[in-house]
Amino acid sequence: MSTKDAHARRGALSLVLALVSALYALPVASQVISEFTVPTANSNPFGITAGPDGNLWFTESVGGKIGRISPSGNFAEFALPSASSTPVGIAAGPDGALWFTEAIGNQIGRITTSGQITEYPISMLGNSQGMCLGPDGALWWVASTFGNYVGRITTSGTMSLFPLSILGDPETIAPGADGALWFTAPDGGYVGRITTAGGITVYPVSTYPQGIGTGPDGAMWFTLTGSNQIGRITAGGQITVFPIPTPSSYPQKGIALGRDGAMWFTEHGAGNVARITVTGSVTEFALADPNSGPQVITAGPDGAMWFTEDSGNRIGRISVGAAPSATVVPALSLFGAAVLLTFLAMVGAFHAARR
Repeated sequence: MSTKDAHARRGALSLVLALVSALYALPVASQVISEFTVPTANSNPFGITAGPDGNLWFTESVGGKIGRISPSGNFAEFALPSASSTPVGIAAGPDGALWFTEAIGNQIGRITTSGQITEYPISMLGNSQGMCLGPDGALWWVASTFGNYVGRITTSGTMSLFPLSILGDPETIAPGADGALWFTAPDGGYVGRITTAGGITVYPVSTYPQGIGTGPDGAMWFTLTGSNQIGRITAGGQITVFPIPTPSSYPQKGIALGRDGAMWFTEHGAGNVARITVTGSVTEFALADPNSGPQVITAGPDGAMWFTEDSGNRIGRISVGAAPSATVVPALSLFGAAVLLTFLAMVGAFHAARR
């Protein structure tokens, strides 16, 4: 083989390898943001969760309603008995209904997917905030201001209240991979852990923790509004913090796991939705209106992340790329190998023709 032919063959091989590398680097999907205006003006949409009916359900804290939006953007709204009850947190229950907190009404509400509402009065005063489904099949919530407690309600309406010995105005709560519930207490400057039996442990953190959610690594991830960071805490209480690129972005109550294996959160002050990987790499996505006030975020039934915009009176959606699966890499490998063999065969045929 001549030196010229060898160079040509090496060039072809380099081209193939570059092509295969590019295929591995291709993003699965680009992020596309859609926003939908809530029918009731100035309703202040707040909490949001995926419902059992394939829709997203959200609270309208000022509007005194529970809202529903389909993945295609169609709305329905259901007025609460008291317009001033201020619904805040919302979660899907194991009974096929949605459960929510009423901060001013001092009640826990339940709404069926057809819109039938039942309310359960709370015996202790407090501004009920975030809510989640616990590992025990009950709904758990936190109450701030007067109450400072963690609450639990079964689907039959039986309540248990667990007062906090250290005040801190808890705001959000989420189930952990360790079988306990984890919550934030912004004014107290701590993240708390409560077992389903009511045992509470407190972990001091830096300034003003707000949102909290379970990560793909088994740790809990939370927003630090005061220090403009995202925090991570293990089941054993080890804490790591990661800075957010945009200064004073005011990360808010929303942080949730996306199907891409990253944690997604909102930046209320900057008008961004952002994602953070388990290694701490942050990517931010700007909304059209920087003053829209993105608030709570959740994974939707369509694989996208859905979020409320309390100032913009909108529900937002951002598409999410799928996480690499066990079948993706082998498929690319086979394709790359096929391309490589094809190119080498072409080069061999070219040289055979020249002999």
